[in-house]
Amino acid sequence: MKPEAPSDLFIISSSPHTHCGESVTRIMLDVVIALMPAFAMSLWLFQWQALRLVAVCVATCLLTEWLCRRAMRRESSLSDGSAVITGLLLAFNLPPALPSWMAVVGSVFAIAVAKQVFGGLGYNPFNPALAGRAFMLISFTGAMTTWSRSPWIQKVAYAASSATTQATETAVDAMTAATPLGLAKEALKAGTPMPLLSDLGLLKDFFLGNVNGCIGETSAAALLLGAAYLLIRRVITWHIPVAYLATVFVYAALLHLASPGTSIPPHVYLLSGGLLLGAFFMATDMVTSPLTRRGMLVFGVGCGVITMLIRTVKTGAYPEGVSFAILIMNAFTPLINRATRNRVFGTQKKEGARS
Repeated sequence: MKPEAPSDLFIISSSPHTHCGESVTRIMLDVVIALMPAFAMSLWLFQWQALRLVAVCVATCLLTEWLCRRAMRRESSLSDGSAVITGLLLAFNLPPALPSWMAVVGSVFAIAVAKQVFGGLGYNPFNPALAGRAFMLISFTGAMTTWSRSPWIQKVAYAASSATTQATETAVDAMTAATPLGLAKEALKAGTPMPLLSDLGLLKDFFLGNVNGCIGETSAAALLLGAAYLLIRRVITWHIPVAYLATVFVYAALLHLASPGTSIPPHVYLLSGGLLLGAFFMATDMVTSPLTRRGMLVFGVGCGVITMLIRTVKTGAYPEGVSFAILIMNAFTPLINRATRNRVFGTQKKEGARS
């Protein structure tokens, strides 16, 4: 018979000793709620194409996760909601006309290879949705860089045709498959003047989402609304997004000051491509981003520098660099954590340690 423990004996368990009440499921639900404004805008702008891609990606991610956990003889993890987030974010990073079978392939890669191979949620070194998008961008380059025509592109075409002597109809036909960053990249490579992207009417389209691009990245207003929710709920902190966006702005501002004719204004860079989606919803991934506040700032600055390097290097193949920037910095997260780890309470620095 096991003897009873003395009444004055303290039983100490492993940390944490107090719990904030949050859970993985609750956090994932908050992220889903934060993504709903962008999802609603994608339905408004791209209609059934957006619904099709979101449904395919989410369903494939859930099925793949269930099959992987069953094959590994591990407990099902569908209830934590992480597979739903991966499906949503991957769909938001896809062009509206992408074939459904390609979305299925990308979703399977995101869950099976980028997540479950490493052990599942909490063990993956790279953001699964971004890993899936990078895989698709390399495997299906043509389909991943083909964009649906929007009313916005006609405004740019008219502005471009009025600045030159070309016919308006020719200009429209030449730019129907362009995104703002795509136009800027092509102009940079050709050495021609940058497109007129700073017009107030166009900036309104940038903010609301009436631009060519992936289904979930075009509306800055919807993404900022979701980001505000995450910040209020304290699901994320300001460190990575602010460091990321500030670095992009400063980098772009310096380029624009040095050579206004060969670069677009910094606020256009902030509103273009997947920067806001990446800064608030993917770079802040708890598993793949640094733990300390100093580390988060370093991470955000690194993402910003790499993003702008990819966007502005003349010889680069891609006009957008958000996905690759975050994935590259994911690889440096363990080193950043090691370099910026906090001093253990009650210890002294080596140079001040007593013998």
